Amino acid sequence: MNPADLLDPATLERAVAAVIAIVTTYGLSVIGAILMLILGWVAASWVGHAIWTSLGRISRVDAMLRGFISSMVKYFILAVTVIAVLGQFGVQTTSFVAVMGAAGLAIGLALQGTLSNLAGGVMLLIFRPFKVGDFINGGGHIGAVKNLTLFTTELATPDNVLLIVPNSDLWGHAITNFSINPTRRFDIAIGVSYSDDLEKALQVMRDTCEAEARVLKDPAPNIYVDSLGDNAVNLVARVWSLSSDFWALRSDLTRDLKLAFDRNGLSIPYPQRDLHVFIDNAAAIPEDVLAKLKDARIADAP
Repeated sequence: MNPADLLDPATLERAVAAVIAIVTTYGLSVIGAILMLILGWVAASWVGHAIWTSLGRISRVDAMLRGFISSMVKYFILAVTVIAVLGQFGVQTTSFVAVMGAAGLAIGLALQGTLSNLAGGVMLLIFRPFKVGDFINGGGHIGAVKNLTLFTTELATPDNVLLIVPNSDLWGHAITNFSINPTRRFDIAIGVSYSDDLEKALQVMRDTCEAEARVLKDPAPNIYVDSLGDNAVNLVARVWSLSSDFWALRSDLTRDLKLAFDRNGLSIPYPQRDLHVFIDNAAAIPEDVLAKLKDARIADAP
């Protein structure tokens, strides 16, 4: 094209008319779309912040869950805003929403395991069956909780090995929390010989438990006869302690009870069996052998 033609008044007039036509046709739509985007962004930010603040007043809602919910609401409002803006320019939003829905369904099916972990993480963060530091057993996984995210929970096993558990494994099974209550109870069973003084044995167990400072006074230790066994009278010391003292106290108190029995001459019998030999023709057996057989007792250790 000749540059001189660009300066032709008729050409300039046609260009100006075309620009005016475009501005007239799409100008208001563009201005409306820009305003809609601004308002949508402001509304999404305001609603997200309001949800963050409101959830912060609920002590059971974790900060991670607050951020997740507020972000989800914010991006949902932004998505609705973008769809509305596309409608301003004549885009068939119904088809667009249908395509997005189909894509979301395909992604959901492909990531159903991950999404189930996400759902489990949300439920764990809402209901809080445990917190960081608690010792739990969930779905057969035992350990102290180190971290809880939306998808996984990190546990430290008793031998200090890091165990990363999907949240769906925990939420889908019974969870035992050993740390949530401030106190715990445990039983120590000890057998005493039938020939020993039963009341003395009970008193020795009671005095030993009461002498231990970590044993709680309320509820008081309960010492009782549990059963009459084949080889011993079975006694039980039922005591309460702080959850933090549970394991150490259980071990120490078991040792102290054994030593107290030894000091007081109380025996802890082991299973044994008396063997009685019946001989029809005693004359055929030497007298010294026969005498030993009559007095023999064979102990059958466990």
